[in-house]
Amino acid sequence: MVLKAFFPTCCTSADSGLLVGRWVPEQSSAVVLAVVHFPFIPIQVKELLAQVQQASRVSLAVLGTWCHRQQESEESLGHFLEGLGAIFSHEPWLQLCRERGSKFWSCKATHQQRPGTPGVSSEDHVMLIFYDQRKVLLSHLHSPTVLPDCQAGDATASAEGLAAIFDTVSRSEVLFCKNQFDEGPVRLSHWQSEGVEASILVELAKQASGPVCLLVACLLSLVSASGSCRLWKLWPLPFIASKLSTCEQLRHRLEHLTLVFSTQKAQSPAQLMRKANMLVSMLLDVALGLTLLSWLHSSNRIGQLANALIPMADATGLWPFVSAPARACVHWACLGLELVPLSSLLVLMLILTAHPSNNNNTTAASPHVAEELQHLLQWLMGAPAGLKMNRALDQVLGRFFLYHIHLWISYIHLMSPFIERILWHVGLSACLGLTVALSILSDILALLTFHIYCFYVYGARLYCLKICGLSSLWRLFRGKKWNVLRQRVDSCSYDLDQLFIGTLLFTILVFLLPTTALYYLVFTLLRLLVVTVQGLIHLLVDLINSLPLYSLGLRLCRPYRLAAGVKFHVLEHEAGRPLRLLMQINPLPYSSVVHTYRLPSSGCHPKHSWGSLCRKLFFGELIYPWKQRGDKQD
Repeated sequence: MVLKAFFPTCCTSADSGLLVGRWVPEQSSAVVLAVVHFPFIPIQVKELLAQVQQASRVSLAVLGTWCHRQQESEESLGHFLEGLGAIFSHEPWLQLCRERGSKFWSCKATHQQRPGTPGVSSEDHVMLIFYDQRKVLLSHLHSPTVLPDCQAGDATASAEGLAAIFDTVSRSEVLFCKNQFDEGPVRLSHWQSEGVEASILVELAKQASGPVCLLVACLLSLVSASGSCRLWKLWPLPFIASKLSTCEQLRHRLEHLTLVFSTQKAQSPAQLMRKANMLVSMLLDVALGLTLLSWLHSSNRIGQLANALIPMADATGLWPFVSAPARACVHWACLGLELVPLSSLLVLMLILTAHPSNNNNTTAASPHVAEELQHLLQWLMGAPAGLKMNRALDQVLGRFFLYHIHLWISYIHLMSPFIERILWHVGLSACLGLTVALSILSDILALLTFHIYCFYVYGARLYCLKICGLSSLWRLFRGKKWNVLRQRVDSCSYDLDQLFIGTLLFTILVFLLPTTALYYLVFTLLRLLVVTVQGLIHLLVDLINSLPLYSLGLRLCRPYRLAAGVKFHVLEHEAGRPLRLLMQINPLPYSSVVHTYRLPSSGCHPKHSWGSLCRKLFFGELIYPWKQRGDKQD
């Protein structure tokens, strides 16, 4: 029988003594944790092992003896160590010895009594495996199930065996707290035999972390209590809060702060790693936000942005080089300056009629934008790209959208004096983090392009109505109908009057469809452009929120902390000598680190597949960026 003995490399030069560790019968392995040196009293060694076993819940025992002949002058020491097996009885009894003046080792495991052969001792072959005790103690072995490149079978079995080794060393940390400078009855050798290094700043930080966490936890509880007030549950505040990305991000950060500054200690390395990743993510977020804030408030950049916000739609320099279809997109992109819904615009129009604005810059820019928009509508109301449109419907739709454009221009006159103040407060919010500033930017973009959303809804509803009407009338021609109760298509017989009316309606809808489809196409392209920009912003926010920066830093600086497995190098393989191996830790791949320790994001935006998106666009179904995949839609 071959036994595996895991021996720490830090004890290869230790003085002779006893091997203390754990025997793993399932794996036929012995994990050596420390070496007890002379002089010692056996009862004191047993008391020490009992104390460590009670604190760590690891069954420690004296596994055998260690003899370093290069440091011993008496030949009788080996016989004395062999006699210790009668005091510390353990099956099997390991005897490790390093030869004098040679690099060779002798390893054997003896059994005092074999079943069926009382009084006869036997020996087993031993495979000696060296391991770095410090790296194994600080590392966390990951299961192969979280690694995409690993396969089941032997890899899983070996990982289970290694897990017992890693778990034994990590749970025996109480034993490693003692070093050779401690005044005690028992002197040990392990990876901290040089002494425990510590910094006074680290110790002070550990002492201050408790009161700081308690204070921050109290403040966060007050914030949570104020957020759960009944005043915030009055309609429409919950509805607005569910649609704003800023509220969602603030709620997400509040959960992170509550978890990070919780007074409860992490129960596992995974929870500790999650807390560290959240803390580093928040620190990086705040640092980036402060950098953005300093950039905005230097050289009066906020004032420059406010002065360039309204006339930024002026594109006369490039306008002669833009084609007619692209001109339509550019014209309608100029509509991205509205901040309120259509109902509020009607009220603002009445206010502006009584109190006109005196802002000269806005007055100079708005007529130019209005003129360009009117050219666009005239192009659509005529024969765009040589297409023959239904003139009556084209005129109705063009005038309808022209009316909305006039309302938008009036609102620009009203909002122009307050734009700089709004931008200043938005820039000030960057001190809460770059993700908060980006979320506010996404909400402002949604409000600025609200009229594009309205135009898109108008065109999509009209287009969807005609598509549904054409599909229903097409089933009428084939003698079919849609059964609402059973949600299927059934056969049906129609009379002559029904067929005549159906044919008449089908012809009208077919000839009106190109005009409606053109407006729907233009507004859908603009809507997709806005959704794409918002999606890029939220991808950046989710990247900052969910990227495990602390884990990636550990993987880069200390790769042994995240272990995906081990590899063995042969140190000695000669006939008549025990096989000696060196165990080294394989670090976790970067992709697996991101996949394993990725933080949960807010997830307030959908993930439509390309097939689902194309189907929605073809049938005129609305695309809501704030809806989740499982939510019910119209």
